[in-house]
Amino acid sequence: MSSVFGYPEFDKNGEMILTTYDNEYKDMMMDIRVYHMAAGETRKFFRAGEETAVLLLSGKITCRWEQRQETVSRKDVFTEGPWCVHVCKDTAVEVEAAEASEILVQCTKNNREFPARLYSPKDAPWNYSCQGKFGNVAKRRVNTIFDHEISPKSNMVLGEVLNDRGNWSGYLPHRHPQPETYLFKFDRPEGFGASFVGDQVFKSVNNSFSAIPGGELHPQAAAPGFQMYTCWMIRHLEGNPWLQTDRCEDERYTWLHDAEF
Repeated sequence: MSSVFGYPEFDKNGEMILTTYDNEYKDMMMDIRVYHMAAGETRKFFRAGEETAVLLLSGKITCRWEQRQETVSRKDVFTEGPWCVHVCKDTAVEVEAAEASEILVQCTKNNREFPARLYSPKDAPWNYSCQGKFGNVAKRRVNTIFDHEISPKSNMVLGEVLNDRGNWSGYLPHRHPQPETYLFKFDRPEGFGASFVGDQVFKSVNNSFSAIPGGELHPQAAAPGFQMYTCWMIRHLEGNPWLQTDRCEDERYTWLHDAEF
C-alpha cells in the first residue's frame, strides 16, 4: 500500500473502503466507499454535516431521498451512462437493490444547503477528447456528473472517463491544487494500466485507486487490449474550487500540442 495508491478489497459485508478522513488517504478530504449489494438488500446513507453522492456502477436499484423515489439501472460502466443521487448535509439516501448491484458513495464535509438532484445519463453525456492529438493515442470519453458550475454549493466534483484501449488519459501531464481520487475498472479481469502520481508509477488494476495530492502531476495509461474506466472525484479547497479551466499542464510537454506525428 502507499499513501497515494491503494488496492482495497470488499469485506464480508460488501463494503470496500477507499479514502476516509483519518486513514492514510485523509489528504483527499473525502470519504469514498464502494458497495456490493445483493438482490433485496437495502442500505441507508446519512451523514450529519456532509454532502453525499450515490453513483450507480452496475445493476438495478431504487433510491429514496426526501419525498422522492426513483428506480434506475445500468448494465455496467463501459456501455451505459451514469445515474447519481446528490444530496446536501443532513439528508438521508436509501438504496434498495432489485438485483446484484454495485454503488459508489462519495461524501465530504459541507455545511451549505442545496437542492437534491438525480443526475441521469442525459445530464452527463460522454464526449470524446484528444482525438487526433499526440499520435492519436490519448483518446478518451469524459463525462462530468457535477462540478462547481453545475452545483456551485457543493464541495465535490464527480465524473467518469473511458479510455480507448491502449490509450493515455489526463495527457498532457497536468496538475491542480485540489486533491483528486481515481477509481479504476477494466473491461476484463486481467486488464491493467499505469497510474502516475508525481514521479511514482503504480500498476492500476480493477478496483484499484489513486489518491492524488494537490499539485502532483497525474497522467494515466491503459494497456493495449483493455478498456479502462476511471471515476474521478475532486475535493474543492476553501475559496479555491476546481474549475474546468484549471488544467495546468507540465510546461516541459506543452510543445506536443503543435507537434506532428
